Amino acid sequence: MKLSALVLSLCILYGRTTAADSSAQVPAGRPNILFIAIDDMRDWTGYSGSAQAKTPNLDRLAKSGIAFTRAYTAYALCNPSRTALLTGLRPGTSGVITNGNDWRVAVPAERPSLPGYLHDNGYRTLGRGKIFHGSKVRREEWDEYVKDDEREEKDIDKKDWSLRPGKTPDSFIIGSNDIAPLDSPEEELVDYKTASFGVAQLGKTQEKPFFLACGFHRPHLPWNAPRKYFDLFPLEGITLPELKADDLADVPKEGVMMAKAGEFAAIRDLNKYRECVRAYLACIAFTDAQVGRLLDALEKSPHKDNTIICLWSDHGWHHGEKEHWRKSTLWEEATRAPLIWRVPGVTQPGGVCARPVDFLGIYPTLCELTGLPLPAHLQGVSLKPLLADPQSAWERPAISTMHDGNHAIRTDRWRYIHYTGGGEELYDEQADPHEWTNLADKPEHAAVKAALAKWLPTDAGLVIAKGKKKRKKQQ
Repeated sequence: MKLSALVLSLCILYGRTTAADSSAQVPAGRPNILFIAIDDMRDWTGYSGSAQAKTPNLDRLAKSGIAFTRAYTAYALCNPSRTALLTGLRPGTSGVITNGNDWRVAVPAERPSLPGYLHDNGYRTLGRGKIFHGSKVRREEWDEYVKDDEREEKDIDKKDWSLRPGKTPDSFIIGSNDIAPLDSPEEELVDYKTASFGVAQLGKTQEKPFFLACGFHRPHLPWNAPRKYFDLFPLEGITLPELKADDLADVPKEGVMMAKAGEFAAIRDLNKYRECVRAYLACIAFTDAQVGRLLDALEKSPHKDNTIICLWSDHGWHHGEKEHWRKSTLWEEATRAPLIWRVPGVTQPGGVCARPVDFLGIYPTLCELTGLPLPAHLQGVSLKPLLADPQSAWERPAISTMHDGNHAIRTDRWRYIHYTGGGEELYDEQADPHEWTNLADKPEHAAVKAALAKWLPTDAGLVIAKGKKKRKKQQ
């Protein structure tokens, strides 16, 4: 054995490998990674029990691996969520708490992102689409990264599409977003091109293990998808979420402010509620079809038996629950999202894990599955025990953050929300899965709140102001 290979083997064995001393070679047999990101998709899937979502490809992936039915974002907004997942740092540590923050400024290069760490340790890193928010990547962390441009879809007059969003008999505008079925070749859409990139890469012989990231924009607004996906959901058959008329009556003022009830009220006033739900479902179905293309390509490829699949969405979406429309809350609908794994030799087909986990666990899990030591900066823990046995004991809750210092703690039974102003919410998820009754002021639940409060983050990291770093005051 050559000296360099011997040193590398010892480093891996004793957990002392660094980016500098491990970049030359990857041990033979290290698994590839197909990393699939979906934007703004709540847990409306067939495998999770949705009666009307049409997700045959997500369902078959779940059937071939393990679906986490209680998976939660670290922050229910695109940029903070993706930054947390891909850097392993909680929003309160990185300071990335808005879509305008640049994670590359907030997180120093010596704390590599997931693709950067894999790249430094010998992986070929390939990506297209929305992985980081706004395609903000460190180019040096990628061997090949294709930055797509959603404006391609908006410049449709040049693409000879027969119908234009906002100008068709069955389209309309909500705020600044067109809601419309498209009579156009789906090959013209950015997400189709992202899947095509992935399909092409999977068909190649790769000299090194690869990390292939494909990021799909839909069902993020605007809700446009080819008409055939809208046709899957006849308007008269759409079932609307079950709502409570006075759902904000027992919510503290901080939660009421997050709800921004005016936007949902406007959608109802326009009598477009059912059409919006239909469009969202259509966009999910379109993205599911792109996932299916990737799965088909992997099955036909030489990599099918040595490739980990990790599929996730950055956060969920409210469709009127808590009188809210969109994301950016600490309630179930915004924080819960799909998470599916298939790991050769680890997961068993048809696995279902109901343990609450958050997306800080994805980075350390991939490190463990690929035999790489965990970087010291990671704040999550590996989910590998749950991949091997979905019923394993799991004491950690899922933790979500919103704005500066507002947090939700989610366990099997409880959701506890604590706001910086002192407001609290407590929901018994077993008895009240809709989170309609806030129990926070009930004396009999004081001990429950105290136990959950011990998990509240106390990070005092760096926050960004106008592109500069400032030290955040200790909470």
